Amino acid sequence: MKHLLSIESLSAEEIRSIVDLADDLKERRGKDEPKVLEGQCWAMLFSKSSTRTRVSFEVGIRELGGSVMFLSAGDMQLGRGEPIKDTARVLGRMVHGAVIRTYAQSNVEEFAEFGKIPTINALTDEEHPCQVLADLQTIRERIGGWDGKKIVFLGDGDCNMARSWMWAAKRLNFELVIAAPETFQPSAEYLENLGAGNLVSCDTDPAKAVVGADVLYTDTWVSMGKEAESAGRLATLKGYGISQELVDLANPGAAVLHCLPAYRGHEIMEDVMEAHADEIFQQAENRLHAQKAVMLELASAWA
Repeated sequence: MKHLLSIESLSAEEIRSIVDLADDLKERRGKDEPKVLEGQCWAMLFSKSSTRTRVSFEVGIRELGGSVMFLSAGDMQLGRGEPIKDTARVLGRMVHGAVIRTYAQSNVEEFAEFGKIPTINALTDEEHPCQVLADLQTIRERIGGWDGKKIVFLGDGDCNMARSWMWAAKRLNFELVIAAPETFQPSAEYLENLGAGNLVSCDTDPAKAVVGADVLYTDTWVSMGKEAESAGRLATLKGYGISQELVDLANPGAAVLHCLPAYRGHEIMEDVMEAHADEIFQQAENRLHAQKAVMLELASAWA
């Protein structure tokens, strides 16, 4: 693995290796951590605001021995129209790795091509691979793993998180149900390209979808860049928020996960959020460990 650009680009073996390594790094944190980034400086290029992603990567890079610089769109000539490939060519001669949080998936892929340094997708409109890797770690900690489990994604089933989960289901061979209104389900073309067969299905009835679920998962309904659609999105998705009634239809002990930020009363109800806060914030913490595992794998590949 030379870069982390998407879950789609990973094999099942690579996903499992990252999650295993994340567990190990979590156990070793503050004790005997590998300083694989010692002497290195990594750049974080963020066109989208962030709390968890920025903090977890900055802490993770430092804990692995590296230094880090944060660059927002306003700090770079990208904000004035410089091509991403030219920015990549410059940074590739000065820094040792790049973490990119932006809109277009093509920008991350183009940076990796022209920068010729380890490149990590820290979120695009197409995928959010770092989040899913942390989620898989959390699911294994909470319910023992994903093999033979049913995961239900509720809400906007055509967002970056849903797409990353669809590829994870295909790679790891577990059942994923997208519970969403028809207008928020992945297209037939996308599902055909995915080629996951019966592993991934869609349902417009959230109560039916969550029966027998081992994990209920949701994300914000109004992602960055979608603010103008807020009123329409909230109206259409009403009824797909994780309520206690839906939790009661799932398997006993089902995990409830939210990749945050959470807007209570919409994608998750206040009482459910607080009842499952421990696992949701465990999920947030695991971003640090999963991303350190990714950087350790990349360091090995580029050594």
